[in-house]
Amino acid sequence: MNKFGNLIRTKREKQDMLLRHLSAELDIDTAQMSKIERGERTAKREHVHQLIKIFNLNEAETTALWLADQVYAVVENEDEALKALIVVEKEVKYQKKVIK
Repeated sequence: MNKFGNLIRTKREKQDMLLRHLSAELDIDTAQMSKIERGERTAKREHVHQLIKIFNLNEAETTALWLADQVYAVVENEDEALKALIVVEKEVKYQKKVIK
């Protein structure tokens, strides 16, 4: 799964922006940015916020894609992944209620 990286690559290419130019804006090397786009590396949260601004993306949707890629990387080879995700979903919903 590489929803976040695919989104960033699509937006970059749509704007005819070179990978090295985007990398320079994030102050990371081109190889690292390439790996983020290919899903071989996870972007740091600070880079996610910068990319949202650079490409004028929806913050909630983009952050959700980034988080989803991270969660998937943790559970992708686990037999009980779906059960674990259900437990997490319930906990997140519970915590949201407690905070409100």
